[in-house]
Amino acid sequence: MPKSKLTIAEQITAAKEDIKQKENKLKLLNQRQKEQERKDRTRRLIERGAILESLIDGAADLDNERIKAILQAALSSRIVTPRAAAETGGTTNATRTE
Repeated sequence: MPKSKLTIAEQITAAKEDIKQKENKLKLLNQRQKEQERKDRTRRLIERGAILESLIDGAADLDNERIKAILQAALSSRIVTPRAAAETGGTTNATRTE
């Protein structure tokens, strides 16, 4: 039925139904986006953990606190922060001169 034949009340009802459908679609899309973000984060954490284990001898046998201590010691002995190293491609290996 063409819209011109609908009464104003029917048009309002149809518009409300359309809004409801669009809100539901938006809700579903937001859920999918959050799920994808969780999957991406999980993948990133797994990959980075694998990199860490490949670089630290015996990492699989160490507890989380020991791994954290090793990383803190390694990172605190550098002038370049991890963020700065990432921005420069990790090419700077300068150490502190105190």
